[in-house]
Amino acid sequence: MSQPGVEPSTPTPPGGQPPAVRVRGLVKSYGSVQAVRGIDLDVAPGETFGFLGPNGAGKSTTINILCTLAEASAGTAEVAGFDVVSQRAAVRRQIGLVFQEPTLDGYLTGEQNLRFHGELYGVDRASAAARREQVLRMVGLWERRGDEVNKYSGGMRRRLEIARGLLHSPSVLFLDEPTIGLDPQTRKSIWSYLNELHRTERTTVFVTTHYMEEAENCDRIAIMNEGRIVALDTPDRLKAGVGADRVQISTHDDNEALRRLRERFGLDAGVHEGLVTVSVPDGAGFVPRLFTELGVEIRSVTVQRPTLDDVFLAHTGSTIRDAEAGAGPSAFAVMARRGR
Repeated sequence: MSQPGVEPSTPTPPGGQPPAVRVRGLVKSYGSVQAVRGIDLDVAPGETFGFLGPNGAGKSTTINILCTLAEASAGTAEVAGFDVVSQRAAVRRQIGLVFQEPTLDGYLTGEQNLRFHGELYGVDRASAAARREQVLRMVGLWERRGDEVNKYSGGMRRRLEIARGLLHSPSVLFLDEPTIGLDPQTRKSIWSYLNELHRTERTTVFVTTHYMEEAENCDRIAIMNEGRIVALDTPDRLKAGVGADRVQISTHDDNEALRRLRERFGLDAGVHEGLVTVSVPDGAGFVPRLFTELGVEIRSVTVQRPTLDDVFLAHTGSTIRDAEAGAGPSAFAVMARRGR
């Protein structure tokens, strides 16, 4: 099953390797709630792949299936060449996972958390100490290895969770909203560590996010909305495909501005994030016409070159912030309320 209008354009794997992640016709339903609606996906070995979309789009549900934490209602999925249903144990040996919610033991030191994880995953004891030092240095926590995790900042805990996910040298590292709740500077530092990881270890990284600026770090992005992949390509190609600037204006009468943009300019405008929004080929050239021809008082105007938010807008009819603001409860929240 394929998504209408989506060309997966997967990079050719080096040396004829199978995809690091392969998904076909994946569906996940919770009663009458369909969280994932038949997606196809290939991720190449060594790729940093991003799942971009608002909360409730189905990103976390998909990761849970790929990590064997949930079973699909239909379709198939393989990770590192292993089926997530019939070869569950093999999949788990091949993956690292950083959850949205913290899962560290706060009363243990950073190094003790890693030692415990290594024993669970059967990391060779002869090389375990060296590997712990390697990953802790990679995320800048070697000097704080003896401190209790309760004394770590939120960003340090995230970095420790990434180090823990890497400890057993997984083929694929899954990160579900790894920077959620962190300030912009800390989010940026987390991505610098992930980019270094990609450069030095060539681990396949599969990350979900709803931060547009973070998705720019990925080799390719799948934009997901309401359980479907609506666009899939490199960030640059996705933005180039929009082919228009976004002009946003604040006016004295937004409804009248919308009407006049449609009738006088022949443009399909809408209100997004509280501003009248319209896409035009040449935003800078269009702004003077707005002031002379719109006939509605303009309080402010901004012009942006195409961004990933414009890509989301082009494929879904809303910005990612609008989609989150209008989203209902997630499928997991619905099930929790039902006591299931």
